[in-house]
Amino acid sequence: MTDDEFLHPNRDAEDERSRVSRRLLLAGSAAAGVAATAGCSSNSDTETTTNPSSGSVTTADTVFVFNTGDRTMSVIDAESDTVVGTPELGMTASFPANQYAPDLTDSAADPLWLNVDSGVRAVAVGTLSQVASVDTGSGANWQEVTPDGTHLVVSAREPAHRQVRIDADPESDSFGTVTAELDRTDEGGRGDNDGPGPCDVTIHSDGQYAYVPDLYGDTLTVIDVETFENVEQVEVPPVVGPAGAPWMGTAAPDGETLLVEHNEGSAGTESIWDTNDPAAPEERVRLTSDDGLGERPLTSEIGPDSATGYVFTPGTNDVTVVDLDAGTVTDRIDVGGSAFVGTWGPNHEKLYVPVQSSDEVKVVDHDSGSVTATIPVGSRPYGATAGRVRPGETVLQSGSSSRESLQRRLADSGTTYCIGECACGHQL
Repeated sequence: MTDDEFLHPNRDAEDERSRVSRRLLLAGSAAAGVAATAGCSSNSDTETTTNPSSGSVTTADTVFVFNTGDRTMSVIDAESDTVVGTPELGMTASFPANQYAPDLTDSAADPLWLNVDSGVRAVAVGTLSQVASVDTGSGANWQEVTPDGTHLVVSAREPAHRQVRIDADPESDSFGTVTAELDRTDEGGRGDNDGPGPCDVTIHSDGQYAYVPDLYGDTLTVIDVETFENVEQVEVPPVVGPAGAPWMGTAAPDGETLLVEHNEGSAGTESIWDTNDPAAPEERVRLTSDDGLGERPLTSEIGPDSATGYVFTPGTNDVTVVDLDAGTVTDRIDVGGSAFVGTWGPNHEKLYVPVQSSDEVKVVDHDSGSVTATIPVGSRPYGATAGRVRPGETVLQSGSSSRESLQRRLADSGTTYCIGECACGHQL
């Protein structure tokens, strides 16, 4: 697979999207069966509360997995590691906000922020209905919520090359509206790219700074969230290819470390940065396949101790484990297929890894460093996030007729941009 095919898996898929595939037809009937049978009670202690305007929720640690093949959501009880419902959303997400979402999602009105179509949307966790939508002018979007839940910061890659800040507080009068924008097209980009390609965003634990890897600018940009200005831009030189190509990143909970993934060379690389001075990150080490790194590092998560990095390396069907202090690869966890992203459960003890090529989620226990559960989910799972609550039973068991479900899945709307192997149907 070439770099361009990896970045733009659906660029030439227009003809394919116009045909009804056997896989999709089968998925339509299968999903109806799942929706009818899912929702078995878990063994965890739960409590249901109701808000007339935003629905009922069950208080229980929950993981939300977005199935790109049928635009459903697999709702997983994080204690029993079982699916308790598979409601239809009519939309899907590849990179939902998940860094601080688990602790911010604890009431019915709290939003789950998703990258959908040419922008981002929010759905209230109690009803799973859309409560906000912002068009960014880009088909490739990544977003993250600040630790206090006040702001959503969005990186809109090509063709917009823009940063957007949105009011993310559901109790605010301006919730869901754009509060600041930063047009970055004048920075230019490598080759014929007309901008730096801001790709992904992660936020320092103090909430003041956002870090943006610039895929086409070969830079790491630091943005002051309040003033919404670039306060630092660090050049990212290559080590194994013609360009550094940073594109994803994750800031550690303790605020001292940043992991950055690079679409560099034939297999990709991973860098570890010092962020003790949050406004001036410094690269410490770059890991390559020669160091034991898996291929095609795409995203990462950092353990609760802020000492262990988990890098999703779908090119080798595994998760690469990194000792952040030593700057070395310590393990490769086989997940049996292509996994591009993951999310921590609310207690930050178990890492949930959607495996898109096998329609399941692998659960990695941080203490043991091993896969402790495999959870069957919907068609082609990709993105995931978590919360302290989940929708009540009525919403969990909601679904459409198989005919309505199939029509929704064949529509152009509600899709999401995915990197690598992708059935999302989305185009930039």
